[in-house]
Amino acid sequence: MRERKFALLDRDGTIIVDKVYLSEPDGIEFADGAIEGMRLLRDAGYTLLLVTNQSGIARGYFDEAALNRIHVRLEELLKEQGIELAAIYYCPHGPDDGCDCRKPAPGMIEAAMRDFGFAPGQAIVIGDSDADMGLAEAAGLPGLRIGEGEGRFPNFLEAARYACRLFEGERKDQACM
Repeated sequence: MRERKFALLDRDGTIIVDKVYLSEPDGIEFADGAIEGMRLLRDAGYTLLLVTNQSGIARGYFDEAALNRIHVRLEELLKEQGIELAAIYYCPHGPDDGCDCRKPAPGMIEAAMRDFGFAPGQAIVIGDSDADMGLAEAAGLPGLRIGEGEGRFPNFLEAARYACRLFEGERKDQACM
């Protein structure tokens, strides 16, 4: 039996274009390589989980109902592409609220680990920010960063290709090449 694998994905700037406090479902636009990369991860046996800071709620830019509408639309758009998120975890708090769920704190990953029964050795984080990489480090997971600069991947697809090769001993999946 193959060991289950999990990809914990940031939302804004990673799978969708960062619109800075996106408050309307119509504003969803997929980032470069996101759809292809999520398909690749899916085909390689990864369970896809979304982990996202949404301080726009604490700041009063939108409420949880608006966030829910955005996530429902995001899931609809992904389903049209044959992609499913197994769960969405979000932190509604602001940077000064001192919660344990706001990235880089590991609260969202800890909740996912409890909910899905996986260990750090079964998961990766893909994101675009210091907070995402801090989250990966805090949870003891490999962090793959999208963006410009050394040690970063130019887009989601390239990060997904690398993620496919991370687990030693797994058969080399042609989908990952």
